[in-house]
Amino acid sequence: MFSPLEGFLGSADLECVISEGHLTNGLAWTIPILLAVEEPQAENLKEGQTIVLTDGGKAPLALLHLQEKYKFDKIEIARGVFGTDEEKHPGVRMLFDNPDVFLAGEVDLLEDIRTPYERYDLSPKETRYLFQQKGWDTVVAFQTRNPPHRAHEYIQKCALEICDGLFINPVIGRKKPGDFTDELILKAYQTLIDDFYPQDRVVMSILPWQMRYAGPKEAIFHAIVRKNFGCTHHIIGRDHAGVGDYYDTYAAHRIFADFPDLGIEPLFFEHSFYCQACENMATTKTCPHDKSSWLSPSGTKIRGIITEGVQVAPEIMRPEIAEVLVSAGNPFVE
Repeated sequence: MFSPLEGFLGSADLECVISEGHLTNGLAWTIPILLAVEEPQAENLKEGQTIVLTDGGKAPLALLHLQEKYKFDKIEIARGVFGTDEEKHPGVRMLFDNPDVFLAGEVDLLEDIRTPYERYDLSPKETRYLFQQKGWDTVVAFQTRNPPHRAHEYIQKCALEICDGLFINPVIGRKKPGDFTDELILKAYQTLIDDFYPQDRVVMSILPWQMRYAGPKEAIFHAIVRKNFGCTHHIIGRDHAGVGDYYDTYAAHRIFADFPDLGIEPLFFEHSFYCQACENMATTKTCPHDKSSWLSPSGTKIRGIITEGVQVAPEIMRPEIAEVLVSAGNPFVE
């Protein structure tokens, strides 16, 4: 999934990633993949040593061939990746909460541990084979961390008009409070796929990943990962991987001009909405009416509607999806 990486970043690669968006070998990479440990633990480790990496229950998962242990200015990392060192940014907070010593080196996997969602947890090798078996020459990926609303469906189906297959790839893992739960996202999307998509043209598989909310830098990372899954195109919407007001609406679109050789084609979509005058979904590229005619879906708006117990308008979210959310009790991460 993280190709071309073979392990955790060393200091030279980290410096290049945060300053240039590339590894030292010149390949594009924008999000540091780091292993941080406490100083007392690091003092007992020697470069050249092979270390067993375990899960929380101490079961061995992988071997780390330790090539370097080092410290790095976290403020420099934060500014290079997130464009800010403000601790209220959840990605910055996560970085600063980690220990201060980084371990670098290649990793050999011992145990392929799948998430609790094994049905949806396909490896890049498996998705590439699946796409080939389906005869898909072009596959468009859709990044999501929310249940689907009408704008998501509109964008996905627009992309599916020009590609052979759609790869819905929800981010599953630790999220910030107020985000929808993993179980709910998968259930809502499965409902949409079962009832409103051609079964032979859609695959859903999860991306086990803790969101960094790094905006444009994470958009590039997401594109690289989807290329590894075998996708030829990747949908980039408004405020991709953003949080709060840290990135402007289309920063994640503009950054792709700096990475022309990713090997995957971005499909840029503007803010989409339901136009009451047009009586369909649209964007400013296709709708001539002013904002007074628009019903604009968003994850934030839908969270508010559900919290307040207000019925979601069918122009914003399909009733079948709204019912999944309402029936969940507490649909949010606490």
